Amino acid sequence: MTPATTAASPYGTLPAVPPPASRKPISLPRLREMHAQGEKITMLTAYDATFAAVADSAGVESILVGDSLGMVCQGMPSTVGVTLETMRHYTESVARGLHRAQATAWLISDLPFGSYHESKEQALRSAAVLMQAGAHMVKLEGGGWTADTVHFLVERGIPVCAHLGLTPQTVHSLGGYRVQGKSEEAATTLKAHAHALQDAGAAMMVLEMVPAALSATLTKELTHCATIGIGAGVGTAGQVLVLHDMLGMNLGKMAKFVHNFMSEENSVRGAMQAYVRAVKEGRFPVDALHAW
Repeated sequence: MTPATTAASPYGTLPAVPPPASRKPISLPRLREMHAQGEKITMLTAYDATFAAVADSAGVESILVGDSLGMVCQGMPSTVGVTLETMRHYTESVARGLHRAQATAWLISDLPFGSYHESKEQALRSAAVLMQAGAHMVKLEGGGWTADTVHFLVERGIPVCAHLGLTPQTVHSLGGYRVQGKSEEAATTLKAHAHALQDAGAAMMVLEMVPAALSATLTKELTHCATIGIGAGVGTAGQVLVLHDMLGMNLGKMAKFVHNFMSEENSVRGAMQAYVRAVKEGRFPVDALHAW
């Protein structure tokens, strides 16, 4: 086992995360079990074979091939320009890396902008492309109209992760990267959408830039859907970060809820392990930094 780091860190010094060989493969039943038992779920984005395998070896349970690749890998101003073919390519790369490393992580892939908006049938065709590329689950953004699409996919054996709050694919209509659900009316709408998505069969739900108190409330209410926070406080069932952000490699302004885990470690794997430990212990994120 890799020795635990002894470097001083605001997230503490804890034993190293067990390698994937000592844990069971992550499956949908296992994720549900973790959720039911109150064990925090860790998620990181990855866009290539090597980083995906390293994240798995560091103990990350879920790898997200996010359409954030458009910004961090392709230099786009937003995720809107990412295509389904691009997502297929990157999903295949990540899946190959996990397969070669005999990895155990659960693999989620984003349905990109325009690939599920036309009809439920279009969503099914798009999801099939990503599942055939190696994904175990697909993620789509938005609430309200998406509940029917989620139900349609789940009925056909495709696990779905929902995404509420700040939805990057619709950032232009939201007026920028702003906190969502701050007003009573907005919070009520977000809650209604979250419950509808759980009822439709969504097994996981990313809550992005949502007030910590609202995220914690939803996490308690959604007993059959694990909430995964990003800028949504420590009270969610798990956390996700963009790989480049948690390694301190963001080309733009770093969001205040992000922590550079590389700053206290001497390797990428060590930084990932520190992230896993911090999430598992409920020490990341620090709610005081983004109480909104």
